Amino acid sequence: MKNQQLIIRPLQQGDYNEIAQAMRLFTDKRNPETPDEIWFIEHNPVYTLGQAGKLEHILSPGDIPIEKSDRGGQVTYHGPGQLVIYPLLNLRRLNLGIRELVSLLENTIINLLATYNIIAEAKREAPGIYVNSAKIASIGLRIRRGYCYHGLAFNVAMDLNPFTGINPCGMSRLAITQVSDLGGPSDLKKVANDFIKQFQQVIEIYKC
Repeated sequence: MKNQQLIIRPLQQGDYNEIAQAMRLFTDKRNPETPDEIWFIEHNPVYTLGQAGKLEHILSPGDIPIEKSDRGGQVTYHGPGQLVIYPLLNLRRLNLGIRELVSLLENTIINLLATYNIIAEAKREAPGIYVNSAKIASIGLRIRRGYCYHGLAFNVAMDLNPFTGINPCGMSRLAITQVSDLGGPSDLKKVANDFIKQFQQVIEIYKC
């Protein structure tokens, strides 16, 4: 991927709604020549409901706010220690369909986890990345005018207890895991840098 077509935004903390609005604004203003960007975010605690989200899957939210989102998918949790990755990509320029985009993101995480000696897999019937049937990363995307936004929530070193307050991704009794509990790093900046290396390798395969 040409450097001028991909801008990497460094890890930052942010309110979910503010970042979501910034992504929509970026997408609305971009044109076919606008470089693609990847944003790395560590969100404040929040439950988000995708476009197909049902309130019945929020069991006991406590003090954690609930926000509706225009991404695909059901309900999930974001919070400190989770690396949220937003790929703002021109799918036409990359010649990627939606299914190919999902596979690209899944394979990037699978390859990244392999460098930490963690064996992961994707499930076509339930998009996301799993380790021994426990979910370690979820995917929720929005495509508009051939541009994608939203993205991946990758559990690195966080408090997993808030996931018990929901049916994650609309699935009851879905086990949740994270990188640090499986022997991988807990530093989000390191994981973000490692993600970029794998992403750039995988996307070249999809462009061939």
